[in-house]
Amino acid sequence: MTDEHGLPDEIALLWGLRSTPKRGRKPSLTVFDITRAAIEVADAEGLAAVSMARVAQQLGKSTMALYRHVNSKDELLALMADAALELPPELPGGDWRAGLTTWTHAVVAAFRRHPWFARIPLTGPPAGPHNLAWFDSALGALSGTTLAEDEKVGVVMGLLTFVHGTLRLGTEMTRHYQDKPEAFSRQYARVLRTVVDPRRLPALGRVVDSGVFDVDDLYRDEVDADFGFALNIFLDGVAAHLARRS
Repeated sequence: MTDEHGLPDEIALLWGLRSTPKRGRKPSLTVFDITRAAIEVADAEGLAAVSMARVAQQLGKSTMALYRHVNSKDELLALMADAALELPPELPGGDWRAGLTTWTHAVVAAFRRHPWFARIPLTGPPAGPHNLAWFDSALGALSGTTLAEDEKVGVVMGLLTFVHGTLRLGTEMTRHYQDKPEAFSRQYARVLRTVVDPRRLPALGRVVDSGVFDVDDLYRDEVDADFGFALNIFLDGVAAHLARRS
C-alpha cells in the first residue's frame, strides 16, 4: 500500500508523512511519544516485552489510542529501529579509513545502548531518516576516494552486514555468558582438547594446541579484540581494492 506521496505506507510513517484520521477528538498521542515509550519498555524489559498493549500501558493510554497512529507491532519495531540510532557523529575528514572506523564504533556504541536492537528483524535496506543519515555519513567518508558510487554503496552495505552480524552474535553471546559464565572459561579449552581429534579437525587442533582458548575469561578477553581485528581485515580489503585501482 502507498500513501498520497507514492511512498510505501511504512516509509511514510517513518518520515512523518502518513496522515492520521481526521474524525473524532484531537489525538493526545504522537508517533514520537509511542516510539519513545516502546524504547523505554525494550530498554528495561527486553524486546520480547514490547507489544501494543504494553506500550499503551507505559503511556497510560488505551491500546486503541496507539492504533490511530501505528497499525501493527511490525510498524512499531520499524519506528524503534530507526529512532534507536539517533544521529551519526561528525567524522574526521580527509581519511576514509579513519572516518569509517569512527563511524563503525559509533554504530556499535548506539547498538550497545539498546542491546535489543540487534534482535529486530531486518526487512529491507535502510529507509528511515536516522538510518539514511548514517548511510549518508558512511558514504561521505568515502567521497574522497576513487571508488565509483555503486562501489561505495557496496562497501557501506558490506560494513553494515559485518556490524549487524557481529552485534547480533554478540548479543546472544552476552545473554548466554550472563547465564553460564563458566562455559567461557578454561573449561572450553578442556572440552576442545577432549573432543577435537587433530586427525579429523587438523586446523582446529592446531589452534587448540597453540593455547588460544587457554584464558580465564574467553568472552571478555576476546570479543572486543576479535571485533577490532575483523574490522581492520575488512578495511584492509577496501584499501587493497583502492590500491589495485590506482
